[in-house]
This record gives sequence, C-alpha cells and structure tokens, in this order.
Amino acid sequence: MAKVQCMAKVTSVTELQEGIYSMWLLVPEIAKQAVPGQFVSLYCQDSDKLLPRPISLCEIDREQGLLRLVFRVVGFGTEEFSKMNPGEEVRVLGPLGNGFPLEEGMEEKNSILIGGGIGIPPMLQLAKELKGNVTVVAGYRNADTFLQKELTEAADRIVVATEDGSLGVKGNVIDAVRAENISGDVIYSCGPTPMLKGVKAWGMEVGIPAWISMEEKMACGIGACLACVCRSKEKDHHSQVNNKRICKDGPVFLASEIEL
Repeated sequence: MAKVQCMAKVTSVTELQEGIYSMWLLVPEIAKQAVPGQFVSLYCQDSDKLLPRPISLCEIDREQGLLRLVFRVVGFGTEEFSKMNPGEEVRVLGPLGNGFPLEEGMEEKNSILIGGGIGIPPMLQLAKELKGNVTVVAGYRNADTFLQKELTEAADRIVVATEDGSLGVKGNVIDAVRAENISGDVIYSCGPTPMLKGVKAWGMEVGIPAWISMEEKMACGIGACLACVCRSKEKDHHSQVNNKRICKDGPVFLASEIEL
C-alpha cells in the first residue's frame, strides 16, 4: 500500500454536535486503497504549522473516491479544518497505519465493535464491511450522541452507554457489555486508553481476541520520530526496545501484544 500526498477537495463540513465535525474529502488516490482502521494526516494552510494532524477514517467510498473524517476540535489545526468550505482544498497524506484485520474468514465471524468518544467513528466503516453478525457498543458522555443512526443502519445491533445514564446503559462500554450479556468471536475497539484497558481485560476474561486501535498524539505520522510509542511484549525491530510505533506499527494491535 503506497502512501500518497496530494491536495484533497472538501465536499462538505458539518457539525455533528458541539465541537465534533464531519468532513468529506474527494481524494481518489487515497480512497481507492484505504481500509477500516487507517488514518490520514491533514496539513494546515499556515506554513508555520509544520506538523500534520492525524485523523481516523470514518467512512470510505472507493467508487466515488471519497473519505469521511469525523474529528473533535482540540486546537488550531482541527479548528481550521472545521471552518473549511466546500470547494476548498487541503493537503493530505495517506493512507497511514495498519487497519483492522479482515483476512478471509475473519469478516464472517460474530464481531463486537466497541467505540468510545471520538473512537466511535472508525467503527462505522468497519461495521459496513464485516459480513457476520455485528454488534456495536458505543460509549458517550450523555444523550447528545453522534453517528448513532449510521451505526444502527450498518450493524445488526447497537448498544449505547452514557456516563450520566441519560440514554441506554448507565456507565461505560464494559458496563453495557455485561448488562446486555454481549458475546461474539472477536472484538474490535477504538477509544481512550482507560477504555481499551477495560476492553483488553474483558476480552481476556471471556476468551475473545481483541484488536484495539490506539489513540495517541503523533508528530510525523510515518514512524520516523518515535513520538508516539506504546509498550509491547516483544522488541521492536526498528528501535530494539519493547516499544511499538503507534502510527507505523499500529494504530491497530492485538491487545495481548500491548502493555496498557
């Protein structure tokens, strides 16, 4: 899979909820080879802002050459992207990282997709491509949800957890998994580290392999700077220490291979 750096045309930018935006980009060179779980890096128009902003892929329309990115505004870069208009262009590099494993046979298993917060968007394209029974567990702060309708349409079942109990199961995603007696053959998950720790522990408890997509601040996005590393059980061939580069070796890892 070859990385491409090019100009992408913005086709739409919409606010899904306060501070969370959906952006569609026309970028056939990247869309045709991207897979669920990968990300792209977007560059700011201000040349003083040298480092790109990594954003996970939410949807991939290979036929139309479109990518959908859903992101939270957290700083200068994401604020700039949120204010872009249709027809404007943004420099993008991708596809980056490795995606969720979808080897022959895996996509037909009974899958449990667990997403929390801004880790929910990568679950949408994955749910659309899996062929077996798909259960999505989505964790939100409150009833002000996003992508719930799309996930409901893509999956066989969706379970919602909210921290304040205003919708679905009160608590976190693991509380919801236990409350709804959810089971399956494989887990795919993306979200903050505390959530991924819970997913890993639950997967080990019930004997289900868990693939996790890790969220981390990145600098180069291509594995050169070693700014985004996590601790691994085996030594990394690049650095010869027990580290993995999340942007290059990940962001998707088998949970049992990573120390959280």
